[in-house]
Amino acid sequence: MVCILGVTWGSTFLVTELALEGISPFWLAAGRQVIGACVMGVVWMLLRSPVRLGNDQRPRWPYLMIAGVTSSALPFALLAWGQQYVTSGFAGVSMAAVALIVLPLAHFFVPGERAGPRRIIGFVIGFIGVCVLIGARAFDSSGAALEPYGRLACFGAATCYAVSSILLRKCPPIHPIAMATLLIFVGAAVSIPVAWAFEGPPPLQDNLPPNDALIALVGLGLIPTAAANFLRVFVIRTAGPVFMSITNYIVPIWSVLVGAWILAEPVPASLGLSAVLILFGVGLSQSRAFAALLRRNA
Repeated sequence: MVCILGVTWGSTFLVTELALEGISPFWLAAGRQVIGACVMGVVWMLLRSPVRLGNDQRPRWPYLMIAGVTSSALPFALLAWGQQYVTSGFAGVSMAAVALIVLPLAHFFVPGERAGPRRIIGFVIGFIGVCVLIGARAFDSSGAALEPYGRLACFGAATCYAVSSILLRKCPPIHPIAMATLLIFVGAAVSIPVAWAFEGPPPLQDNLPPNDALIALVGLGLIPTAAANFLRVFVIRTAGPVFMSITNYIVPIWSVLVGAWILAEPVPASLGLSAVLILFGVGLSQSRAFAALLRRNA
């Protein structure tokens, strides 16, 4: 599931750029969440997944409200806005920061996720691998006056994902489908008034975006928003936020490969070395988790 998420989100930067050619950033963020919420709402109704599991009486709504904003509404808007001014390579490498932000947060707030020397060394090696992969190309200037703010927006999105991962892990028991659906509903409910306030009413009728942008928007709503959000919730709830943060080392690799395949961008010669560093760092930092998984499946 982590590999599937890495491939899916690694392709999202390309699709977002295509959608931004015809849709404003805040309505793009709101639109993909509305589509995702509709899809997940139907799945939730069909499966009748319970919000509350067991006899736990702890409140769930505070976690769901904050996690909904930090897992979809705010990071989607920040990334869409930021990608107007930064290269896709920079947007991809900024997601690797999630793992480094999650590490200290999980150490202090999640029982059983203490950051020992092996885990710290593994994450540092993985981050070096990401930097080797992207290289200086990620930090090439796009020439936009607002580029520094675009870069801050990308790192702000990475911070949001890290915070939401901790919140999802600490949330009382909820069925993964119910949780994923409620998170997207919260994100959509927050994103629509924000988009309306900053960019006016949504484009309708004669002002509809071009077909390519609409297709990209629907794809963003169905795959990286609805389907991937469910997988993300399931991985965090079962394996923990630190394990989930491995995804953000895989994303840059796939963002480079998809760019080379679709846009004929050159593949960096450092791809092989960076892949070895990333995989070694992941294996080192998560060796105990992998061993437990193997024992469980034996």
